[in-house]
Amino acid sequence: MNNKKGRPGLRGTDHIGFTVPDLDEAVDFFVNVLGCEPFYDLGPFEADDDWMQEHLNIHPRAVMRRLKFLRCANGSNFEIFEYEAPDQNTQQPKNSDVGGHHLAFYVDDMDEALAYLREKGVRILGEPTLSRNASKGQTWVYFLAPWGMQLELVSFPDGKAYEKDFDGKLWHPKFPSD
Repeated sequence: MNNKKGRPGLRGTDHIGFTVPDLDEAVDFFVNVLGCEPFYDLGPFEADDDWMQEHLNIHPRAVMRRLKFLRCANGSNFEIFEYEAPDQNTQQPKNSDVGGHHLAFYVDDMDEALAYLREKGVRILGEPTLSRNASKGQTWVYFLAPWGMQLELVSFPDGKAYEKDFDGKLWHPKFPSD
């Protein structure tokens, strides 16, 4: 579906950025457990003026210790940061918190993916849920990264119910964009 509305030239999501407490631990998890591909890293970066506050809306004395770019199969890139800042909140937000979030990973076989995560000692939150209504046909389950970040496995090999009533489809990692 080629939607011409919105910002001219917009093609899609380039990357998703998030901050973790320990970059090495996060990269190890995303690469060695989830199978993402590591690319380059940058840092450290700090400023003696108000650049961090002006450009990033963070404490002016914040230090971006390092960042690492990863790619996870056929999806958006991840830009993973490790910061230190005088006013840093070190609590992982819940989905219900303002700014709460999760990353969802599409898998072809939910049972196989869950068995693999369990073998790796990953904490799974409950059993897979079968969606209803517009998402009928989808199975999903949340799991946690070692530092508590919420992640999700999702699978809908035969599509979702909404697809019968819409001309377009949500982006999906199995299918190229129009």
